[in-house]
Amino acid sequence: MEILKLREHGKLLDKASIWFHSKWGIPVEAYKESIGECLKNKEIVPQWYLVLEDKKIIGGAGVIENDFHNRKDLSPNVCSLYVEEEHRCKGIAGKLLQYVCDDINSMGIDTLYLITDHTSFYERYGWTFLCMVQGDGEPDKTRMYIHKKAK
Repeated sequence: MEILKLREHGKLLDKASIWFHSKWGIPVEAYKESIGECLKNKEIVPQWYLVLEDKKIIGGAGVIENDFHNRKDLSPNVCSLYVEEEHRCKGIAGKLLQYVCDDINSMGIDTLYLITDHTSFYERYGWTFLCMVQGDGEPDKTRMYIHKKAK
């Protein structure tokens, strides 16, 4: 298993965009645009990451300003975290989350947020429930978690 920073692997732009689209249903072009911004290396956010095994994508995640919710002040957000079903329960998501946090922390950002429907998954990896937020165009509120770098 290998975790890659897409900003260092631009040749994977199309493959990554298609893979993320297949998991979340967000248009391929939206992923291409965001990953393309990551490749420019001008801003810390957005950032995108892939987990590869034998050159096959088995997981991924991103960091964007806002993951489609009303709390624009809670930024940046980890988004699109996904691990292929046959690779779950092996600690891959936890390793990826830690890798993402460490990478973003190394760029000077010590606090990350994420929204999720999961109620106990992220706590295992140092995330803390913060509040409920309204998703863009969603009828129900969803859970917002926070991760702060240990001092």
